[in-house]
Amino acid sequence: MDLLGPWTLLLASFLFCLLFLSAWKKREKLPPGPTPLPFIGNLLQVNTKDMYQSLMKIREKYGPVFTIHLGPRRVVVLCGYDAVKEALVDQAEEFGGRGKQATFDWLFQGYGLGFSNGERAKQLRLFSITTLRNFGMGKRSVEERILEETHFLLESLRETKSAPFDPTYTLSRTVCNIISSIAFGDRFEYEDQEFHSLLSMMLGSLQFTCTSWGQLYDMFSGVMQYLPGPQHKAFKQLLGLEEFIMRKVKAQEETLDPNAPRDFIDCFLVKMQQEKENTNTEFFLKNLVMTTLTIFFAGTESISTTLRYGFQLLLKYPEVEEKVHEEIERVIGSNRTPNMDDRPLMPYTEAVIHEIQRFTNMFPSGVARCVTRDTQFRGYTIPKGTEVFPMLGSVLRDAQHFARPDVFDPQHFLDENGQFKKNEAFMPFSVGKRYCLGEQLARKELFLIFTSILQNFRFKSPIPPEQIDISPMLVGFVTIPRFYDMCAIPL
Repeated sequence: MDLLGPWTLLLASFLFCLLFLSAWKKREKLPPGPTPLPFIGNLLQVNTKDMYQSLMKIREKYGPVFTIHLGPRRVVVLCGYDAVKEALVDQAEEFGGRGKQATFDWLFQGYGLGFSNGERAKQLRLFSITTLRNFGMGKRSVEERILEETHFLLESLRETKSAPFDPTYTLSRTVCNIISSIAFGDRFEYEDQEFHSLLSMMLGSLQFTCTSWGQLYDMFSGVMQYLPGPQHKAFKQLLGLEEFIMRKVKAQEETLDPNAPRDFIDCFLVKMQQEKENTNTEFFLKNLVMTTLTIFFAGTESISTTLRYGFQLLLKYPEVEEKVHEEIERVIGSNRTPNMDDRPLMPYTEAVIHEIQRFTNMFPSGVARCVTRDTQFRGYTIPKGTEVFPMLGSVLRDAQHFARPDVFDPQHFLDENGQFKKNEAFMPFSVGKRYCLGEQLARKELFLIFTSILQNFRFKSPIPPEQIDISPMLVGFVTIPRFYDMCAIPL
């Protein structure tokens, strides 16, 4: 019996060496990167207050494609237009899986449109694209919804009487009501307390993902979900949003007319009825709630945050605002509302909106992908299931495509004749199989809201332009601008 001890130890050591060599061999096929420590990975090489810049610094040593370990998560990072395009477009099928975002995964758990994979993601995405298009995302009717809601926004701005105000919730109320009209067939009154609570829950949970604690949770969620900390406030906020969507669904079930669906929820409910005999259907209550929540959340925060950051940039650069005013006056005038037919006639305004999206860098690391099978990429082997960060921020600030990548400059999208110039590295909505399906709606919202406000108001900052800090407040899962006050002076 005593002899078994040394032999067992020897066998265990041998097996450990085999596993170590096997793991190292696999690592050798991956893109290069800093050597990870057990459990914490490369935590010591990154700054959780600004993960994006940390990864850009590591890029300087290892090149545009490298591997990093964020705690126990192994991630391949893609930087610059060439690498991201080669992966997400040229090898779209292999890079078409969805990676992790631990805070949202805590609620979604693989259900719904945004954080699912496989057949579920395929079916829900196709259904959502088709349904949203039918409700106006690709038609003129959505333009009417945007302009109708923008009218309420303009009235709200007039009520400020040129006094300083924080535009955060002023803008998010408008954008939220536009997506609400599509998802729920209804809008909120601006002073509705439940409305304010929903907006606060969305902003609060999103901000958490950008904090140091949120970044740590993204790495070590398996442990941290059981520990005290601010993650539990974010969970509570996400649960509040889920409960709101569930109430909406239950209310619409009671009044559903399958022959006359009113909105996205109704269409999903009809689809559920059609597939109730299908045991493998993806059209059931959990997917309805999580898909609607994804559309509601993403459709609110991404555009309202972009507008908020954009207006701060105009306060910083009043000469840009002045040129937009001149173009609006020349093309639209003051006696009619803007429409989408105006956009091709307004190259400078279009360039400013594009530059706002480029500079604000809403999703700096992109939404994580994962490879759907063992994938050959630039001479490396990326094993199936490996997460991938397509660094959209590095594309939007690729020096080979933008002359002054770190400077806000609308000339990036104008040619020598002052006409709008497309740029292939402009991909704020991502590309490939998991691109943002709300892209067309977002483009219309940005143009119509932006031009409508500047047609009626001139901006003024309570502090001099040179004192305005346009650096972001938080950079994590998304980029969050600093809070600020502005004055809307009627024209």
